[in-house]
Amino acid sequence: MATTPLTPELIKLAPKVLLHDHLDGGVRPATVLELARESGYQGLPTSDLDELATWFIADEPGSDLVRYLEGFAHTTAVMQTRDQLERVASECALDLARDGIVYAEVRFAPELHQQGGLTLDEIVSSVLDGFVHGTDQAASEGRHIVVRTILSAMRQANMTSTIAALAVQFRDRGVCAFDIAGPEDGFPPTQHLDAFHLVQRENFHLTVHAGEAFGLPSIWEAVQFCNAERLGHGVRIIDDVVQQGDHYELGRLAHYIRDRRIPLEVCPTSNVHTGAARSIHEHPIELLRKLRFRVTVNTDNRLMSGITLSSEFAACAAAFNWTLEDMEWLTLNAAKSSFYPFDQRLAMIDTVIKPGYAALRSR
Repeated sequence: MATTPLTPELIKLAPKVLLHDHLDGGVRPATVLELARESGYQGLPTSDLDELATWFIADEPGSDLVRYLEGFAHTTAVMQTRDQLERVASECALDLARDGIVYAEVRFAPELHQQGGLTLDEIVSSVLDGFVHGTDQAASEGRHIVVRTILSAMRQANMTSTIAALAVQFRDRGVCAFDIAGPEDGFPPTQHLDAFHLVQRENFHLTVHAGEAFGLPSIWEAVQFCNAERLGHGVRIIDDVVQQGDHYELGRLAHYIRDRRIPLEVCPTSNVHTGAARSIHEHPIELLRKLRFRVTVNTDNRLMSGITLSSEFAACAAAFNWTLEDMEWLTLNAAKSSFYPFDQRLAMIDTVIKPGYAALRSR
């Protein structure tokens, strides 16, 4: 079978699908600075735009999840009013569309945006309104994107059932799933079974941050107790894969994840910045791909990692010699794994994604 070398131009032009992206982790540095000035927020480490953009990127040697998370205190501080939330969401949708993304599920934690007196309903409505405005602006530029929302609850707090109910409440307005985020170690997903059971009773969707900073027990609980449909990151499933000479042996959990086609929302650069992987070249995404796990490529936090989805594909292509056909396979994985209703998902695959890659191959 002929293969097509993956160039930066093809990556940029290729239709892409994004399943794991945090709204407060993708704010434009200029917007952070401007909103801080407008609101009187004094906590930024610098008022110089270039220095601020560099400060947010947690890529120094020895960086870990603690350093990586420092930036969120500043982004959430300037996302506390309706106008701020709408602007950030609108710019997010436009930025993703300009990167060639045709479908995105962007997540955020409503409980982190209550400092300005907004209710949870007002917070979610503001973000959804912003996404509508951003997709409309993208369409005016000839770029078509569908942006849907995942509501995350912070696993170290006590609002998971409230946020789960909120996600269900807004399911017909653009919210497509429920998630828990925050520190895995010490806060297992089984502490929030009431929230997961509520989502399941409502025939709604859920994904769980699991298998990033903590290992196999977190993945096992997310799948077997919480019925996670997808795993946020999930890369630590590699701990259940052992090399035996020229082949690899999968443990029972790894077999189960692969057999059930449970999608892994993999975020390579973010994993390097948080210490979950030592480098892109040493990241387990390539082995997981070769072993035919349901791997997807994602950004996690574009601001904190200084990336786009295009640059993620470019970095992996350079490290692993990915072709355009590999990128298409990964994109189709993401499309099939999305929480988009089946008919719309199929139409997107058949009328946007596959024709888009076919056109690139014929260039």
